[in-house]
Amino acid sequence: QVHLVESGGGLVQPGGSLRLSCAASGMFFRINDMGWYRQAPGKERELVATITTGGRTNYADSAKGRFTISRDNAKNTVSVQMNSLKPEDTAVYYCYVALTTYSSGNYVYWGQGTQVTVSS
Repeated sequence: QVHLVESGGGLVQPGGSLRLSCAASGMFFRINDMGWYRQAPGKERELVATITTGGRTNYADSAKGRFTISRDNAKNTVSVQMNSLKPEDTAVYYCYVALTTYSSGNYVYWGQGTQVTVSS
């Protein structure tokens, strides 16, 4: 069983910052990619940013230059620092973890989601 616990969402004014974090726990052999997606009301879930075990990152165009993803492999955590937030960043943010189990299965797990609201 694998659990992901997210934290850090909330209400922020335009131009403000938030930091989201996600911690993975449970029984698994290795965590591979980690990242964040988001889903705004009436829209499909979309990529925000991903990071590999080696630290290679990938960002959605909307996140480039404003968001920074990072991970701590020792603590099995992934975070995203979001700066210069805009109202269009309002969404539920979901972390995901791609991992390999001890039986060599590969699975993707999702967090429960955390609300980010950017509004004055």
